[in-house]
Amino acid sequence: MSNEAAAGIKVLVIDDSNTIRRSADIFLKQGGYNVLLAEDGFDALAKVNDLHPDLIFCDILMPRLDGYQTCAIIKRNPTFAGVPVIMLSSKDGLFDKARGRMVGAEAYLTKPFTKDQLLQAVEQYRVKA
Repeated sequence: MSNEAAAGIKVLVIDDSNTIRRSADIFLKQGGYNVLLAEDGFDALAKVNDLHPDLIFCDILMPRLDGYQTCAIIKRNPTFAGVPVIMLSSKDGLFDKARGRMVGAEAYLTKPFTKDQLLQAVEQYRVKA
């Protein structure tokens, strides 16, 4: 996809790791996307409500509100139920993937991810405008 086509697409990355947020920010901006960052579930819920992202990457292991809880809350809201959520985890476990699907996640990406993996996920799952 061209950077012009990507320019209007807002991608929210929720992760308590500064390194992961920074990597995702760089990769997504190189792809031409508008990047929104949140460091935990509570921060993310406020940003989802205020900024209406087109796609969300959500870490599973976070303090206070984990990724499963965050995803479930987003998916229960009719306004945001259609926004694709891709879970991020350093574990590539079957249980984690199944649990992610149970709370409404569209996909699962294992960390550390490459630029290509991240951009392919956005292209595959983003809400088509």
